[in-house]
Amino acid sequence: MLDDIKKTLWATADKLRANMDAAEYKHLVLGLIFVKYVSDTFAARRAELISRFADASDDYFLHDCDDELLAAELEDRDYYREVNVFWVPESSRWEALRAAAKQPDIGKRIDDALTVIEVENPKLKGILDKRYGRAQLPDGKLGELVDLVSKIGFGDDPSKARDVLGQVYEYFLGQFASAEGKRGGDDYTPRSVDWLLVSVLAPVRGQVYDPCCGGASTLVLAHEFSRLHGGKSGDVSIYGQEANPTTWCLAAMHLAIRGLDFKLGREPSDTFTHNQHPDLRADFVVAGPPFNISDWWHASLTGDPRWEYGQPPAGNANYAWLQHMLHHLKPTGRAGIVLANGSMSSSQNSEGEIRKTMVEADVVEVMIALPGQLFFNTQIPACLWFLAKQKTTRQGEVLFIDARKLGSMISRVQAELTDEVIERIGNTVAAWRGQPVTEGATYADIPGYCRSVPLAEIAQHGHVLTPGRYVGAEEVEDNDEDFATKMQQLTEKLGEQMARGAELDALIRGKLGGLGYEF
Repeated sequence: MLDDIKKTLWATADKLRANMDAAEYKHLVLGLIFVKYVSDTFAARRAELISRFADASDDYFLHDCDDELLAAELEDRDYYREVNVFWVPESSRWEALRAAAKQPDIGKRIDDALTVIEVENPKLKGILDKRYGRAQLPDGKLGELVDLVSKIGFGDDPSKARDVLGQVYEYFLGQFASAEGKRGGDDYTPRSVDWLLVSVLAPVRGQVYDPCCGGASTLVLAHEFSRLHGGKSGDVSIYGQEANPTTWCLAAMHLAIRGLDFKLGREPSDTFTHNQHPDLRADFVVAGPPFNISDWWHASLTGDPRWEYGQPPAGNANYAWLQHMLHHLKPTGRAGIVLANGSMSSSQNSEGEIRKTMVEADVVEVMIALPGQLFFNTQIPACLWFLAKQKTTRQGEVLFIDARKLGSMISRVQAELTDEVIERIGNTVAAWRGQPVTEGATYADIPGYCRSVPLAEIAQHGHVLTPGRYVGAEEVEDNDEDFATKMQQLTEKLGEQMARGAELDALIRGKLGGLGYEF
């Protein structure tokens, strides 16, 4: 049902934008969803407080409470801050905006509401994008958009409603990426790839860091993975960084909608030249950076301590990302990253030597080749790297998984990884690490799919890390029919088809002859 709701909302929202560019329009839509979220959560907390103030068995019970005392207590910000709820003044609450949706100045009213919310909540300073008053939408369309967003947040359970808002926000992020063909100039990592990254890393507890977090979808999924596997609120600490200012704002709103505490740095900035978390050593680092960035280098990066395995080439950031992630890991930490396939075999400039040094240092844990057509805006083949600062199991080995044939087409041009495929790969890696999901499960090499390879064999292949080079060919089931038998069957079938073809030729000739067309 929720999937149908998301699709209906998107179809309506997309229709309302008329000729407005998707890259501009997304900020209007996602910003409104955020305002709806903060208003809904505030209202839910306020209703909860009223109930608890009146309950004699509750710690919050107010003795001899009159209307004046109740009103004063409800204005105490601490009641809201303690559960990570933003304070929303009356003029900025969603119902006030909804009531004014048909007014010609609704854009200015929304901007004013956002300004007041920022003032009341310093954590949101610089995050809320106030562009509604100058939005280039046809008359009445912004009001219609407000009415549409009003439909989000179904049910009486506040936590369920918030989850709906969060899922709608994330769905819209992906749909806008598809509509734009890009995400702020960056490659948008599809949800199924993000979920595979998270499933292999398995971040149940600890610090999770994304150095190029985009809209924060991967960080949200990391928290979701923790929740699904027994983690409690606060078990996962979220850190991120994003260079694009508007995308940085979207990330902050996305995390806030999910009710998560987070640290995205003081400001949007480049991870390499203005590292916002220089002292962070995380349990998990995850990233989906733009592929093959060529303009990332700055002279100040020469001799940077992050380049432990060799200075990356100025013309490609792939090995800069890999080393940045390793640098920010705890000794027991793991990292996962999406990169272009060329990263597995390139020997240009210093890349081959850096890869060799990393392999010999035994920090490469798992390599996964992905199917094609997973990404919205590029057909560049991609792969997943998983790194371990200090392996506790499978030392001196790398697990290779070839998932190129495991994609499922969801449209004529778009593929995805199903939940079943993601679960299979996650279970394969867990069994290989000696941490199987199913009790008694053990790892075994499967030709054409996975193989654990010693470092010495990788060295024989010039430290190339392409899974297809190591997993071998898929075993083909033999039906015990010999070649002669098979050829006889195929020949008979071909004869039948040729005979049928001759019959059709004769029929066509006869029909044409009856019309006076002989040949």
